Amino acid sequence: MIKDYTEFYSRLTAPLRERPWMIKILRVSNWILTKLMAVLYPLLLLDLLGREQFYDLGLTIFIPGLAFTGLSYFRMRLNLPRPYETWAISPLIDKASKGNSLPSRHVFSAAMISLCLYQISPRISVLCLVFSAILALCRVLGGVHYPRDVILGYFTGVLAGLLLLIFL
Repeated sequence: MIKDYTEFYSRLTAPLRERPWMIKILRVSNWILTKLMAVLYPLLLLDLLGREQFYDLGLTIFIPGLAFTGLSYFRMRLNLPRPYETWAISPLIDKASKGNSLPSRHVFSAAMISLCLYQISPRISVLCLVFSAILALCRVLGGVHYPRDVILGYFTGVLAGLLLLIFL
């Protein structure tokens, strides 16, 4: 862990704080990327249902659901504080919740959904993995997660998505 996260975060976000429009872009990007993944997953499920791929549909619900539940349980048991709870920082993304910082469920879900989309289009899947990495950056720049939180969330989501692809 970084010895003085306050100083690290201050240096990291200084370019954004000097340009308020960049803070707006950060917040909008975080919002859009989160909502995009929340829309793409049900669309994938509807596509699988429409093509009557019931086995794939079942696995695409079961494996991500199991992974999300397991990750949430692990996160709840750890209950690690968020950066704004431990350090004197002013996060750029408003968040009032306490604890449950590690791993980032937003980034986990985005990465996992990205791999689920491989069933429809490898290109869309890769593009969404890039979007997931951008979301991870937004979460750190926003001050709601540490870098370790989003890195663990991203790679755990990728592993869960790959597990699904192995069984398909």
